[in-house]
Amino acid sequence: MNNIEDYLKSVIFEFNRYKTLGDKTFEQLDSKDFFWQYHHTTNSIAIIVKHLNGNMLSRWTNFLLEDGEKKWRNREQEFQNNYFNKEEVISAWEEGWHCLFTALKTINSSNFNSIIKIRNEDHTICAAINRQLAHYANHVGQIVFIGTMIKGSKWVSPSIAKGKSAEFNNEKFGKSSDSREN
Repeated sequence: MNNIEDYLKSVIFEFNRYKTLGDKTFEQLDSKDFFWQYHHTTNSIAIIVKHLNGNMLSRWTNFLLEDGEKKWRNREQEFQNNYFNKEEVISAWEEGWHCLFTALKTINSSNFNSIIKIRNEDHTICAAINRQLAHYANHVGQIVFIGTMIKGSKWVSPSIAKGKSAEFNNEKFGKSSDSREN
C-alpha cells in the first residue's frame, strides 16, 4: 500500500469507530431519550444528530467540485428539533454517515492532492478530512455522554468500561496491563 491508501484506510477506520460508539449508544436508548435535554439551552441527541446530518451532507456531497458549505444548508435550523421518534433520528444518522463513506471511496491517488473549499477557504483533502474527523468525534462524545446521563447505572459502555482496563488488556495481550513487561 502507499501512504494515501494507508491514510484513507486509517481515517475510514476512525470514522467507523466513532459511528459505532454512536450506534451502541442508540441501541440502549428509548425513543424519548433521543429528545432529553439537561437544560433548555443544551442539545438533545436528536439535535446533535440533526446537526451532524446537515454537516455531513453539506461537506461530503460533491465535495471535490463544490464548496463544503452548500447554499441549501441552513445550519441554524439544525439546532431546532423536527424529528418525532428514534427511527427518524437514526435514519438521519445513517444518511449522513452514508454520504461521508461514499465520498471517501471516491478519493484516490489521482485526486488526493486536490484543493477543495469549505466556506470559501482552501483545504487539502487531508486537512478537510482531519477537520471533519475531529468535529464528528466531538459530537459523538457528546452523544455518548448524554447517553450515560440518561441511562445512569443501567449504562453499558460502548468502549472500555470504567474499571475494566485490565480485563480488556488481558483479552488483547493475554495478560493484565499490570503484569506486562516494559
